[in-house]
Amino acid sequence: MSDFNQALGSLRLRLEQSPFKTTMVALLFTLLMFSGLRSVGLRLFSMATETYVSGTHSAAFITCPNMKVAKEIARDVVQKKLAACVNIIPQITSVYEWKGNIEEDDEVLLMIKTRSTTVGVLAEYVRSVHPYEVAEVISLPIDQGNPPYLKWLSEMVPEKKP
Repeated sequence: MSDFNQALGSLRLRLEQSPFKTTMVALLFTLLMFSGLRSVGLRLFSMATETYVSGTHSAAFITCPNMKVAKEIARDVVQKKLAACVNIIPQITSVYEWKGNIEEDDEVLLMIKTRSTTVGVLAEYVRSVHPYEVAEVISLPIDQGNPPYLKWLSEMVPEKKP
């Protein structure tokens, strides 16, 4: 321990003799510590304010034959609180097999952000209004995301039991 104290005293004496070296050491120390301290601070803040359970929310995908149908469904599911947000992605091409034939159609894709517990009700509603014989309604759980956005999503879509 006395060796450490001697080394520390020697370093202190050299730094006191050179203000430039002192400034450079302080700057270097600050730069080295900034990233680590920032990371720790963000984690502590996140832990203290929000915790997200993976899969609480889902992104659901629905294909539509045209923009008119896509907009109607998008507005309806947001208005009915089945979704917080719907992105309408125009001009996709779908290639699929249907009744023994390979089909290729221009479609519009809806990307819907909702609660995972709401996907069943969402799918039921879409089946009731969609013009396709078999409407595509698939969903993927959201593993993680921006906590304020996920909180907003929860506020916009009330909890529904499966």
